Amino acid sequence: MSNSCSEEGKIVYRLYEISKQTSPKFERCTGISQSRLDLLNKLFKVDEISQTDLQKEVNIDHAAVTRHLKQLEEKGMITRRKNPADNRFTFVRLTAEGRERIVAYQDEKQRFISKVLAGFNEMERSSLLEMLTRIQDNVKNIDPND
Repeated sequence: MSNSCSEEGKIVYRLYEISKQTSPKFERCTGISQSRLDLLNKLFKVDEISQTDLQKEVNIDHAAVTRHLKQLEEKGMITRRKNPADNRFTFVRLTAEGRERIVAYQDEKQRFISKVLAGFNEMERSSLLEMLTRIQDNVKNIDPND
């Protein structure tokens, strides 16, 4: 990053860099991507859900959800079955192995989070969360046509 960049520019660039670094480190530390963990966490909370509803809940595009579920099914973590009343719909559920492994993934995620926020006290974490939420809201409200 150039030294001629404004402080605001440095902040946005730092957020970009953190985002780029976080996903691969998260996956290496936890053994699973955040997207797959989101899917598994949602499945952990329900007995069974349609693949379409699951996709809407986790806000991941249809093709990615299908790809993730196929790989999770191959690993024995989930099962899928067609709706007997309407073959166009597929139901998804965690297997017993999937339920066991999600607990381990959640533990690894918590360890990762603790490492990321090491050295931050409760007040700093609260303040950081508030600021990041404001940035996220600002980004959501950006109209590319303005």
